Amino acid sequence: VQLQASGGGLVQAGGSLRLSCAASGRTLSSYYMGWFRQAPGKEREFVAAISWSGGSTYYADSVKGRFTISRDNAKDTVYLQMNSLKPEDTAVYYCAADTRQWAVKDGFMVQYWGQGTLVTVSS
Repeated sequence: VQLQASGGGLVQAGGSLRLSCAASGRTLSSYYMGWFRQAPGKEREFVAAISWSGGSTYYADSVKGRFTISRDNAKDTVYLQMNSLKPEDTAVYYCAADTRQWAVKDGFMVQYWGQGTLVTVSS
C-alpha cells in the first residue's frame, strides 16, 4: 500500500484545514487508519484513528472536539478535518494504515506510513 498525504499548508490560528490520505496499490477497506504528527524537536504523537468501517473513531485529548477523522472506502481515502487550529498544532502530519487497531493508535510497527504533509498555524 502506498499512502499519499496532502492538504497541509499555512493557516492562521482559529482556521481550518482538511488533510487527505489517498491509498494506491491496495484497497484501504480492511485497514485501520490513523493520523500522527511530529512537531519540530518533539516525538511523533497520535492524533486520531478510525476503524475499517468508520464506525469507531479515536482521538488524542489535545484534538478532541476540534478534529474529525473520516474515511471513504470507495475512494480509498481517509480525511482529517481540523478546525479551530492552534499554533501548537503545527507539525508534519502522517497517515498510517495497519490491519491491527493498536498499531494505528500506538504508532508502533505500523505497516504503512504516508510521506507526511506540513501544517503550520500562525498566531
